[in-house]
Amino acid sequence: MGFDLDRFEGPVDPDFICKLCGKVLEDPLSTPCGHVFCAACVLQWLSKVSSCPVQCQKISTKELNHVLPLKNLILKLNIKCDHRERGCNQVMKLQHLSEHAETCEFSPVRCGNEGCDAVLNLKDVASHMRERCEHRAVEVCKNGCGLALSLKERTEDHNCLQALKTHSGLLQTKVLSLEKELKRQSLSSSKRERSLLSKLSALHCELHITALTFQKKITEYKSRIDALVKKQGASRSPSTEHQDLLDSVSLEEDCEPEQHGDFSDGIYVSKIVENGAADKAGLRVHDRIIEVCH
Repeated sequence: MGFDLDRFEGPVDPDFICKLCGKVLEDPLSTPCGHVFCAACVLQWLSKVSSCPVQCQKISTKELNHVLPLKNLILKLNIKCDHRERGCNQVMKLQHLSEHAETCEFSPVRCGNEGCDAVLNLKDVASHMRERCEHRAVEVCKNGCGLALSLKERTEDHNCLQALKTHSGLLQTKVLSLEKELKRQSLSSSKRERSLLSKLSALHCELHITALTFQKKITEYKSRIDALVKKQGASRSPSTEHQDLLDSVSLEEDCEPEQHGDFSDGIYVSKIVENGAADKAGLRVHDRIIEVCH
């Protein structure tokens, strides 16, 4: 439902008014045919009648859309506090209304003294409970029951036996209420525990399947690699061995011609790789390779 018109300062644009409740739109929703209503109003309407409230076409709740630009404009309107009838004169932007209501000193609060049903403004409840409430505790009974006596009980005839029975009944009621709440929470915890265990079991199962799949892929890749290595080993030729010899020989590009001779006379060994083809052939650094046999 929307906000009462008399809560706003100054006139309200007619486009901001819901056509169902006649109040300022609250969380506006638009229909496919372009009409706008409060979310609560139109949803309640469509739960009974499957057509636009203006009776122009058939619609469903899935076709409703939020109107954010319109909502933002409405939230900037100045509105009076919810508790204006209790004495609050504060005026704020609609977007700050809920924040103000949580701390408003004029919000209704019930007296906390047992037996008192008074409803007071938040700013007055503390002084009422401490100074004016007839049910506030003022002393302890000295006749044997040891119960705290309220102002009202002190001025009347106090019956210790009756007071103890009443107090015992209240305690039993509280115990039953606590036991019921404890049982409810226990059931809720049990359901949650079963749900968590079920999820944990599912995760373990998923992890196990993933590990098996991963291991299978590793085995497949290993088999492929072994097959490729075997295939390459079988296709090696004598020329490949000679090529290994050439690959193991590094040309010394900065050597002096007068020391090693011209590069056209052969290839000079500049480095020997351990267990390489040059090492196995007994070559040494600066040896000159004139010809490679095929």
